[in-house]
Amino acid sequence: MNKNTLWAILLIGAILAGFSIYNSKVAKEQQREQFVRDSIARQKAMETIIQEERDKPQTAPAEEGVDRQESVHAPGEKYSNAFLNQSLQGEEFFHVLENEKIKVSFTNKGGQPYSVQIKGFKTYNGDSLLFFSGPSNKLTLDLYAGEQINTGDFFLVPHYFEENNSLTYSLYFDQNAHIEYIYVLEEGSHLLSMNIRLVGMDRYIPRNVTQLDLNWNVDIRHLEKGFDNEKNYSTISYKYPNTKDVEKLAQRKAEDRETIKTRVEWVALQQQFFSAILIADQNFNSGDLSYRFYDPGNTDTLLMNCHAYMQIPFQQSAEQSIPLQFYFGPNGFYSLKAYDRSFEKIIPLGGVLISWISRFLIIPIFNFLSRYISNYGLIILLMTIFIKLIISPFTYRSHMSSAKMRVLKPEIDKINEKYPKKEDAMKKQQETMALYKKTGVNVMGGCWPMLFQMPILFAMFRFFPGSIELRQQGFLWADDLSGYDSILDLPFKIPLYGDHISLFALLMALSMFFYSKMNMKQQASSQQMPGMQGMMLYFMPLMMLVVCNNLSAALSYYYLLSNLITMLQTWIMQRFLVDEEKLYKQLKEKVDKSPATPQKSKFQQRLEQMQREQQKQIKNRK
Repeated sequence: MNKNTLWAILLIGAILAGFSIYNSKVAKEQQREQFVRDSIARQKAMETIIQEERDKPQTAPAEEGVDRQESVHAPGEKYSNAFLNQSLQGEEFFHVLENEKIKVSFTNKGGQPYSVQIKGFKTYNGDSLLFFSGPSNKLTLDLYAGEQINTGDFFLVPHYFEENNSLTYSLYFDQNAHIEYIYVLEEGSHLLSMNIRLVGMDRYIPRNVTQLDLNWNVDIRHLEKGFDNEKNYSTISYKYPNTKDVEKLAQRKAEDRETIKTRVEWVALQQQFFSAILIADQNFNSGDLSYRFYDPGNTDTLLMNCHAYMQIPFQQSAEQSIPLQFYFGPNGFYSLKAYDRSFEKIIPLGGVLISWISRFLIIPIFNFLSRYISNYGLIILLMTIFIKLIISPFTYRSHMSSAKMRVLKPEIDKINEKYPKKEDAMKKQQETMALYKKTGVNVMGGCWPMLFQMPILFAMFRFFPGSIELRQQGFLWADDLSGYDSILDLPFKIPLYGDHISLFALLMALSMFFYSKMNMKQQASSQQMPGMQGMMLYFMPLMMLVVCNNLSAALSYYYLLSNLITMLQTWIMQRFLVDEEKLYKQLKEKVDKSPATPQKSKFQQRLEQMQREQQKQIKNRK
């Protein structure tokens, strides 16, 4: 390519870029001009109605204390109020409030949010993340003002104020009475303020009305990789005032509904990783909440329909303001916690104990490592090693307990040979327990690691699928650690298992099988029934394979690492830390030095007494 050709390409590129920028500016100016023209036209129509109302003969005002009678509709008109009938007619157009966090599109039909885009995130398919969008999403005020009014039926008059990024919609009842929706979006915030102003409405709303109905209907879009996994962590949450606890509708159900008869501070329409939260600064009086999930694979790619029917307190006055706020954003633990309104409690971290482990152990460790490491697979590995180190003293005690019982196997066999009859079962058990007592063997010692590891495993089970930090983070063959990994998509669906093969789940199940096999060799065969051995060796790995195939790849990966590290610990302790011949000699010395009849604990005495009574009852029956 010669120099002249290169300059020509650069010049053409510059012309195209300049033309694109110019077209963008022209389009914005045209949109702004259209907005002004529409506003002027709407205002002129209202002025005409106002003048017609003034020219009408005035009727005597109603006497104080006498209820206003409902007006008669004119033929062909839906409402008796000319202003409302005028507002039924119009053309729908949209306005946008936008900052670096969210983009909210509003429609003049009802003066309500039409769509919400959460910036900085994409759907699993790579599209812009529209949390909801479309005419099915409604935010309407229902009230009785001489006749039943639903604001969603009307075309409201818009007023845009660019200097403070605010938008106002007005619904006029007469020249001195109207309802306003004032929306304000601050820079750098996920919060959208909404102020409902009722000006002069005390002349229309009866005195016995103490609350207004706010209807909020949202179709949340399907945003993640697996529909079922996304469904399992989506629901509606709400919070009572003066408490830090958060209530939830049932999860993992096709639909649910709940009627709340007390005051509510906020309501959250909660998807797996994102939420729309409606906050009432003056609290809602009560509400009715419901959701239902759409069928997987629906053509509109919708996840669930959420409906919040909330009652707002109302007091008769010439002018009243009802402040509300919306949160549209991600379910990040620390970002939600920063609002100091218990928003972070919507993240499904489990019950009291499991949630405590997640909040004060798992999340801080994960957050600390995330500051310095960008590979989340490596972060999970380091977290697993750290947790294993914490419980390693209990793992060592468990291994030593198993080793003692293993080396005492010949002594146990001698006791079994000494008492072969069933009626001597109590004597056999007493002598076995006496042997364990002399040698210092704790038959429950092997349970300590499981006792500490299971709550941590349950915490991980909750943390990984709900951690937005893992969303769309790839590792090895997994393209999204928050969802399932798949090395093969099946052309059919296997009940309970799914329509794909998760390699992390498969490897986890294999590691569980080999760990169980290794563990059985470490235990005395007399301590475990053959049926229990078969369940641990085959059934448990198979069950976990089925369960984890559709769950978070990060969870299966963590369980795989946990099993591998435990197997490595067992090998190291068996190879380098435990000499079974030496241990047997030490235990024999303890037996020889112990008194022939060791003192029994009160528990052993009570146990033996119960066994004697049982044997007497058996003999009496015979």
